[in-house]
Amino acid sequence: MKALPISGAGVSVFGTALPETSICSSNSRAAELEELQFDLGEGPRWEAVRTRRPVFVPSLRSHPHTLWPVYGKAIMLLDVQALFVFPLIIGAIDVGVVELHSTEPSMLSAKDITTATALVDQAAWSLLNVVLTWNEQDQKTPQALSPVGRREIHQATGMVLVQLGSTATEALLRLRAHAFLHGMSVRNVAQEVVARTLVFAQD
Repeated sequence: MKALPISGAGVSVFGTALPETSICSSNSRAAELEELQFDLGEGPRWEAVRTRRPVFVPSLRSHPHTLWPVYGKAIMLLDVQALFVFPLIIGAIDVGVVELHSTEPSMLSAKDITTATALVDQAAWSLLNVVLTWNEQDQKTPQALSPVGRREIHQATGMVLVQLGSTATEALLRLRAHAFLHGMSVRNVAQEVVARTLVFAQD
């Protein structure tokens, strides 16, 4: 972070053989930002993944948030003023995203963007190596990913899928909707599903 005018950063795997997984966060604020977008299923990180282009929001308080209205309201409760999301891409391979944030409204300079892009490229190759290693080890989750993965969420998604007779995408949407309606995190909802204290019934 010393190379850039930011307050924190987070790295996540996306679009590979591994499920969406948080790799690391520089501080609790970065982790909360990453968790918020995962829970809501919307936000600049999803836009960066969809377009395969960086998404810069230099002033979160004045940004219209038309593409992610629910996230736009939720982010106002956090001590964050600017967000810069870089997709991790190697050719046609989508590896993940890097999310940088600042507690002050700011915009990255041309020099900052060049520096960030170089660091992001290095991160993309490092993560791709982890994914390839994971594939070579008969799909055993790499030790580096285990502590911060979302295995309970993936397990709960599978359980809800069976309970509702739906697809994995629909099951995850139901988990997110339940979390949103009850003011919980998706992780906590997943824990209840796995513990069988919460069961989703078919409509």
